[in-house]
Amino acid sequence: MKVLLLGEYSRLHNTLKEGLTALGHEVVLVGDGDGFKNFPVDISIRPTWGDKSILKWVKLGLYKVFKLDILALERGLRFWIKMPALNGFDVVQLINEKPIKTLPAFERFLLKKIFKNNQKTLLLSCGIDVISVEFMLQKKFKYSLMNPFFENPKLAKEYQYILDYTSASHRKTHDFVFSNIEGVIASDFDYVLPLEGHSKFLGLIPNPVNCDEIPFAPLTIQQKTIIFLGINRGTYHKKGIPLFEEALVQLQKKYSEKIEIRIAENIPYAEYLQQYNDAHIILDQVYSYDQGYNALEAMAKGKVVFTGAEEEFTTYYKLEKDTVCINALPEVSKLVEKLSWLIENPAQLTAIGKNARAFIEREHNYIEIAKKYEKVYCN
Repeated sequence: MKVLLLGEYSRLHNTLKEGLTALGHEVVLVGDGDGFKNFPVDISIRPTWGDKSILKWVKLGLYKVFKLDILALERGLRFWIKMPALNGFDVVQLINEKPIKTLPAFERFLLKKIFKNNQKTLLLSCGIDVISVEFMLQKKFKYSLMNPFFENPKLAKEYQYILDYTSASHRKTHDFVFSNIEGVIASDFDYVLPLEGHSKFLGLIPNPVNCDEIPFAPLTIQQKTIIFLGINRGTYHKKGIPLFEEALVQLQKKYSEKIEIRIAENIPYAEYLQQYNDAHIILDQVYSYDQGYNALEAMAKGKVVFTGAEEEFTTYYKLEKDTVCINALPEVSKLVEKLSWLIENPAQLTAIGKNARAFIEREHNYIEIAKKYEKVYCN
């Protein structure tokens, strides 16, 4: 089977490619590397015009005056140039309903050619899209990454990317994509809940994780408990980073002799992984119901991760609360309480780290997950 994976935000498609290739399928991954994360792809549509100093000013000027994003335009043009290599696939899978990330009309033009020149297309819901944004704006979650915006509308600039999904042009793209896909797959419960009852919802397929490539090391505390916080300024409030930072200030005062705090900001994905290798606790995000890709890979290494693990997640996987990861609630006092418990009970770190690895091997094995995708593709 020939499979075209279009777009990459988190390593989901890279790992799925590894699984599908192991099953004997021919897989091509197209994407732009997702900015500073620089994820690997087979065919790159990464924009480069903005890297040249003179064009940086042109880019800013065009956007300020005409709201024209030339980097988005460049992505579309690079995709269009590569189009001859993107025909004749049995399955195309979109990482998002705007996977090329170009101008809306151009996006629809290019996707129309993809739909026409390939057999079938499937969509993933593993990030922001029209359905998930509407669900959050209607406050159907008990909390969501929109909470900081609800509490402080002055954060509109940081949330503009999400709010853009409410525009007429995005709605038009959404409707166009859904009229051409076979169905949509959710990667975790943050996307299952908004899609429940939708006619094209095909169900949950968890993120694939390649444990063959991720070494596991049982956690041992020799001198200090190392706590790692990775910051992406583009998602600073959406991930709840201010809450983590406030909790760390309190912990530093309370356990200065027992902990070491490490913070990394806006670094490439490979460097990010290296920086937390000897950490015990990873602070991921507070507004999710389930784990995203960064959390899963940290769990595979045996880290204790503060992330999403709400009741829907624990019920589905038949888990006790806080046994494979820590459900990070959007309350500083709760974060401090759980972090303090771990610092004072280091044996719990070791136990949760082992449980985390076993959970990833059991529920997120990349070969088994690829088989689930294979079954959907064939049906």
